[in-house]
Amino acid sequence: MVAPLILPELAPLLVQSPLLASAPGTCHGFTTRSGGVSAGPLSSLNLARRPGERDEALVENWSRVSRALGLAPGQLALMSQVHGAEVIRASEASGPLEVLGQADALITTVPGLLLATRAADCVPILLAAPGGVAAVHSGWRGTVANVVGAATRELCRAVGCGPEEVRAAVGPCISGQAYECGPEVAAALAESGLSPDDFLERGLGPREHVDLGRAVLAQLREFGVTQRERIEVCTHSDPRFFSHRGEGTLTGRFAGVIALS
Repeated sequence: MVAPLILPELAPLLVQSPLLASAPGTCHGFTTRSGGVSAGPLSSLNLARRPGERDEALVENWSRVSRALGLAPGQLALMSQVHGAEVIRASEASGPLEVLGQADALITTVPGLLLATRAADCVPILLAAPGGVAAVHSGWRGTVANVVGAATRELCRAVGCGPEEVRAAVGPCISGQAYECGPEVAAALAESGLSPDDFLERGLGPREHVDLGRAVLAQLREFGVTQRERIEVCTHSDPRFFSHRGEGTLTGRFAGVIALS
């Protein structure tokens, strides 16, 4: 567990993982909700098509993120996230208003192509390996499907490395204290092969509390990823981030973004 790295030149747009910040040949960040031009409940750096959002605002918000990382605006690859375990290998940009397809993980070996995973409580994961990067979205269903394992496997295949060469950062997401859920969620996670110690937050009341970030870290460990860290930020309680559970269905989306530089 680590605190996010906040660089003055990137604030307030982005926080970073210290582990990934030291990875050669990559740039990355987890956006906050500040520094954009969106209005109302989407204020201000919303990065997804949401009710009431203007295309012009999305284009400008994504341009600001790209420029903060020193990348060309428009060289962005997005996916339509469906809470599964599909992985797309991205070789070209979609731009800020389109998607490459339905999936919950993107990988690329193309320098300058910015991959993004969008969230508002689900777990964003960024992966970096020599010659390749990945962006992963893992809600509870995606965690049951082990999307992070599927993405790590495909990244290793794409660049010809082992999991010990992969660096993984688990980004801001809802904490176990805040994520109260029904018994079907805990049961599905247990049936997926996770130990209850890998995801249950105990002693918080009669209903289950699930820590999805901890579950994803366990899946990375089981896959053999030794270089892994978690940014210890709860999106439900930290006002810097959008939270579906905290703010409702009209809230915006932040993003985890990564590219080969």
